Amino acid sequence: MEYVVLTGESCFTPSEAKKLKDRVNQIASTKVTNILGTWIYYAHIKGDKNAVAPKLQQLLPLPSDTSSAPLTHIGYTRTYYVAPRNISPWSSKATKVCEVCGLADQVHRVERARSVTLEFEEPLNNDEIPFRDLLFDRMTETISTIEPDLDSMFIEREPLPLEVVDIFSGSQSPLDMLKAYNAEHGLALDQSEMEYLVQEFTQLGRPPNDIELFMFAQVNSEHCRHKQFNASWTIDGITKDLSLFDMIRNTHKKTPDYTVSAYSDNAAVMQGEMGSFWAPDYTTGSWKLNKEVVHILAKVETHNHPTAISPFPGAATGSGGEIRDEAAVGRGSSTKAGLSGFWVSDLLIPGHHAWETDIGRPAHYASSLDIMLEAPIGSARFNNEFGRPALTGCFRTLLTDGTNKSDPDSSAATEWRGYHKPIMIAGGLGRVRPAHALKNPSDVHEGAHVIVLGGPAMLIGLGGGAASSNASGEGTADLDFNSVQRGNPEMQRRAQMVIDACVSLGDMNPIAMIHDVGAGGLSNALPELVKDAGFGGKFELRQVESADRSLSPLQIWCNEAQERYVMLVNDEGMSRFVSICRRERCGFSDVGTVMSEDEDGVPKLILTDRNAKDGVASRPINLPMSTLFPPGRRLQRIVSSQKPTLPKFEPIASLRATFGARSTNAELLRNALQRVFWMPAVGSKSFLITIGDRTVGGLTARDQMVGPWQTPVADVAVTATSFNMGVKTRHGEAMAMGEKPTLALISPAASARMAVAESLMNLAAADIMGDLRRVKLSANWMAAVNHPGEGAALYEAVEAIGLGMCPRLGISIPVGKDSTSMKATWKDRESDKTKSVTAPVSVVISAFTIVDDIRRTWTPQLRRPEEVGETVLMFVDLANGRKAMGGSALAQSFGYVGHEAPDVRDIDLITDYFDAITQLHQSGVVLAYHDRSDGGLITTVAEMMFAGRCGVDLMMDGISKSGSIEDMVDALFNEELGAVFQVRASDEINFKRCFATCGPPPGLIRKFGSVLSKSKQTLTIRYGTTPFVSLERKEMQQWWAKTSYEMQKLRDNPTCAESEYSIIQDQTDPGISYKLTFDPSDTILPLTASITGLFGKNPRVAILREQGVNGHAEMAFAFKAAGFDPIDVMMTDIISGRSLADFVGLAACGGFSYGDVLGAGQGWAKSILMHENSRREFEEFFKRPDTFALGVCNGCQMLSRIKELIPGTEHWPIFEENTSQQFEARFSMVKIEDNQKSPSVFLHGMHGSAFPIVVSHGEGRASFSSSNSLQALDAAGMIPIRYVDNHLNVTEQYPLNPNGSPGGIAGVTSENGRVLAMMPHPERTLVADTASYAPLSLLEQWGEFGPWSWLHEATALNTRNADARDRIWIEGIETKRAISKTNAGG
Repeated sequence: MEYVVLTGESCFTPSEAKKLKDRVNQIASTKVTNILGTWIYYAHIKGDKNAVAPKLQQLLPLPSDTSSAPLTHIGYTRTYYVAPRNISPWSSKATKVCEVCGLADQVHRVERARSVTLEFEEPLNNDEIPFRDLLFDRMTETISTIEPDLDSMFIEREPLPLEVVDIFSGSQSPLDMLKAYNAEHGLALDQSEMEYLVQEFTQLGRPPNDIELFMFAQVNSEHCRHKQFNASWTIDGITKDLSLFDMIRNTHKKTPDYTVSAYSDNAAVMQGEMGSFWAPDYTTGSWKLNKEVVHILAKVETHNHPTAISPFPGAATGSGGEIRDEAAVGRGSSTKAGLSGFWVSDLLIPGHHAWETDIGRPAHYASSLDIMLEAPIGSARFNNEFGRPALTGCFRTLLTDGTNKSDPDSSAATEWRGYHKPIMIAGGLGRVRPAHALKNPSDVHEGAHVIVLGGPAMLIGLGGGAASSNASGEGTADLDFNSVQRGNPEMQRRAQMVIDACVSLGDMNPIAMIHDVGAGGLSNALPELVKDAGFGGKFELRQVESADRSLSPLQIWCNEAQERYVMLVNDEGMSRFVSICRRERCGFSDVGTVMSEDEDGVPKLILTDRNAKDGVASRPINLPMSTLFPPGRRLQRIVSSQKPTLPKFEPIASLRATFGARSTNAELLRNALQRVFWMPAVGSKSFLITIGDRTVGGLTARDQMVGPWQTPVADVAVTATSFNMGVKTRHGEAMAMGEKPTLALISPAASARMAVAESLMNLAAADIMGDLRRVKLSANWMAAVNHPGEGAALYEAVEAIGLGMCPRLGISIPVGKDSTSMKATWKDRESDKTKSVTAPVSVVISAFTIVDDIRRTWTPQLRRPEEVGETVLMFVDLANGRKAMGGSALAQSFGYVGHEAPDVRDIDLITDYFDAITQLHQSGVVLAYHDRSDGGLITTVAEMMFAGRCGVDLMMDGISKSGSIEDMVDALFNEELGAVFQVRASDEINFKRCFATCGPPPGLIRKFGSVLSKSKQTLTIRYGTTPFVSLERKEMQQWWAKTSYEMQKLRDNPTCAESEYSIIQDQTDPGISYKLTFDPSDTILPLTASITGLFGKNPRVAILREQGVNGHAEMAFAFKAAGFDPIDVMMTDIISGRSLADFVGLAACGGFSYGDVLGAGQGWAKSILMHENSRREFEEFFKRPDTFALGVCNGCQMLSRIKELIPGTEHWPIFEENTSQQFEARFSMVKIEDNQKSPSVFLHGMHGSAFPIVVSHGEGRASFSSSNSLQALDAAGMIPIRYVDNHLNVTEQYPLNPNGSPGGIAGVTSENGRVLAMMPHPERTLVADTASYAPLSLLEQWGEFGPWSWLHEATALNTRNADARDRIWIEGIETKRAISKTNAGG
């Protein structure tokens, strides 16, 4: 075998190496003085390696400078080699680049590893690596002191054989034999299931094959079949009439309104409103808007077990799996916007949070800190690379003593309650065309092809369904590791493009039915698919595409390699389906056909193996469908309830014990607030938000960041229904979350009710269409049902909302998920005692609804008197004056839970409240809104202050019982239901009038505050006329941001974290603003319509994409709205011979081409430069004098790498990793400084404007080959777009400059102004209401489109050597704009 080995660039930045060194030195016995890391690339060559090596050197990111910092103690170093355990996602994508660049016949596969050299202060005495877990991912990688064996890395071994599990031989009974096999292989089969299998195979007259047992275990696992929720329950000797699932279904039974599909597909389907379907025509490629109803999908999943074992891939594949659920509804669908959440035990940030406790953890579990440093990145990166905005989420920590204090056995060990086994939530909303919304067996014809779409089979993720059904400690670490997958979002994007293309065909959609591949792999997905279609199936094992020919039949059939779908395609659709797959470079396998029944009249599942040498192995699976899906089996649960007695939380006693008995009341309240603001559930979540793209798709109307200072306090996420033109309505969708798990330690029923209520209170910020029947909930249930008392607690919680609260409110729960093994158990190494941590019963509610007007969404941003005049704060108390402190953040910060839980005191009052909310949205009197939740009322008001950078005078009379410190703390820190509204003083009566249907009951509404000017950024709390305490906004906000800052500092470049944290102190920061030199309401649509009539067609723009690009839809719409005819052009089209000659413009879209594995935009660029057809086509296009080109984000990165083809760009930079070393999603200020001598065709009339723009990239820092290039580019006026601070000065300060580009470079232009490459995204806020922040007065002035629409319209204003038709068009636009500016006074 021939190999090429190349040494790449450093795998650590200097700050990353320093952070790693510091972490190693915390546990290493011998001090580490230096760390160096290098990528090493390995290529398995098919032919002459000397011929291939130069081409690989062109492709791979090799260092231009081969020197490195010297190691000082050469004799005291040790090098470790970290290599992938299996084929890595990097390898899959990099190998694809090689294929596209013409090396398919020369390169079998490329892979990469890294060498990590550590320099020690003194020699090491052994070969142990005590800090090994810091150097590699134990799930996906191997570590060694010797270089990888390349034969082992690349060799194609002989396939492993089928194993017959002969339970009928030997001295033991068949059942005992099966029990032993079950335990050894971690199948998680229960006694009744094993008895059933022995019976079935006895009747079949043969022993089972390993593949059949493994398949049965996955298909019938708790994870897949929800046995606990379908069980019959006996609690405290009383048999319950309903199962848990029966009670959930009851909500849909009582309120089926507006639900299209519930419990029968991969996601719930909600009735949508009229919008548009936006897609390219399959025949012409021209993007078209077709009016139709847009149904909404809702789905929320968990990925707890994999995230505990290996946080990054566990969370990444959790998000990826949920995205696939949303794509596999009916006959094909797609996701639209996502949410995520994390629940872990105490973080134990070094030097932070004195109340936290370290009790150890299972050896194969990641720490809570590592989970929160790695898992959110995994989730965010999958969403980012796939192309889904992440718009809301949750984060909570909990580890507390939950020991029952009434237990007479005082010597009982402490019962720890928390999240050592974490919760990782991934969810979102999607869309489906009405004609494709339901799975209909009649759409599937006899003999339909069974297709596997997506990536190949790999030995990745084996037995995840069974493993996640076990509590930790019941299985083995090796089995846990085997069950975690790896993610490849770029592959999933390719599969989604195939689904989208099929769906766009409408009635001609070749997909008759679709399922995603998740737990259990094909062994679960294919049987479910054919069963839902009403068939059996016959499959051929060797038709399944596999990246590893050594896999056994079991491994091929049961592995959980990600990014795959299974679908049924009828004969008449196969040709078109194959064509679509090839265009998108998406792999697929035609693995078999559906089959009604065999010769005996029995529907069967048959898997053949054409490579088998004997009769048994030739049919690894030969089972009746009924064997795999046993009818009528139901688990019997007999449990007892436990009602623990927990100590009462005494806030003042705890405060005085901690901070001193002599502390003043003001000091106690300050200390209490600081402690609460440090709590992760209360404080800023910025470190979790800015890592995730929030705008891809161009339809985000409300993300987490609020107001001019982009404060992460939004209550709700809102998206626009679809792209539209000339439509008066502004419909959309909203989603919000609610969870109160700590309360379940006191009252499971209260916890569930409060979770539902919190989700609704958050959702109230959106303008809900109609009444609460339009609200649909997803309920995700987590519990350790086998822990004493927890089964009964779960039943109590489900009953509280399934039979009680939700039917009363008229709200249904059409979708959800459960995870019922939420307990971690291990043996402590020092004491040799068994320890465990049990999660409380936890229900995470995600609420979804239709929005009437997305513009009427409320935010917590307080409006200053300078802007809106005198205003007041109104508090609406939905707790009837109750102030229970149980489960509060303040209690948790002192190690308490408390004995009395907040609760929904009056369900009917919630209904009345939402009647008032509807009227308030319609009236327009509300200026700001925020609900009371974690941290209490004081947190609600403080967060509103942070968003508005103003002061508040708070009057607690009537809210607090008295002015005593005890009553004031209870009133300010309890977490009962309520909300704060800001209204103009003149609208106070109108505000109260909207609550007339509530009665209102006494004490429901209180005016309790006023908003102060920007110069008085202080919170003053009074009782009567006496100030109780005064707190500075900047000090409070730094308390609130402290935990996020500490996490960001550990994870990212600490210098950047410090810079962002310091900006909070700037009282004079004016925030982002719009300073425009043009009028966005000016439009060319009427003119282009007349030009179309005159010349027959609009100018054509190629909307160019490569595999992995995800920003094509919004880019196409931006040019469509500007009057162009946008044409979908895939790189495969150009490589296959399509010409660019008939296009006047080219737009290279954003995304992650090839997953950016060779550097951002590199793979895309190489596919152009190293392919003769594409290189010639692009070179000729750029030479033409009548063309323009726009490259945004990934398109910008690509253009910068092919500048040798673009005249007048020799001084352009390339774009490399952000200074923060992190993906940055921001809404950043930029200033337009166009070259007046040679203006850009894109920026006509925009010179001097400064306004915000979307930033979403990880590699956006402009990097020049020399300082002379930067100076030359600047001198030539070819840097037309720069990042500025909020005072409009060009800046390099983070995060105002999100990537560290010198001179604030955000975009560069060619010398003739016809090519613009920019990292920010003008196309994503084209629709006016999709800006993260824009003043309402400006939105009303702009109309349909925002200021960045001007850029796309301006492209018409010059192709300087345009033909006569184009000159007429240009002159007409200029005339119209001149008239418009005159009318606007500009």
